Amino acid sequence: MQSGGLISKDNNSSIVYSTNPDFDKDQEQEMDMDPDGKQDLRIHLIRKGGGKIVTVIRGYKGSKEDLKTLGKYLQSSCSTGGTFKQNEIALQGDFRKKVKDLLIKKGYKSKFSGG
Repeated sequence: MQSGGLISKDNNSSIVYSTNPDFDKDQEQEMDMDPDGKQDLRIHLIRKGGGKIVTVIRGYKGSKEDLKTLGKYLQSSCSTGGTFKQNEIALQGDFRKKVKDLLIKKGYKSKFSGG
């Protein structure tokens, strides 16, 4: 959010007014969920019974709301189902490379873990 801007509280949050003279309303706004670089996420691939594969992102340190927001973003970007709880995000399928790229784009540090 730009300093001096007002944001509506509905699901279609957008800037209503800004006092910043350099603000460009047409510029795409990035969600920076990790401004301090405190997140150091690990991306795992888990093989479950029946041949099911799950991509698990571990090590999230933040609020449950932010975890849910990040989880929904990754689910929709990968077009898959999944869950997010206990500071982990689980996505159905092998999306390690795509998830790493998406996390880096959002400003998170991440690396692959496991074999």
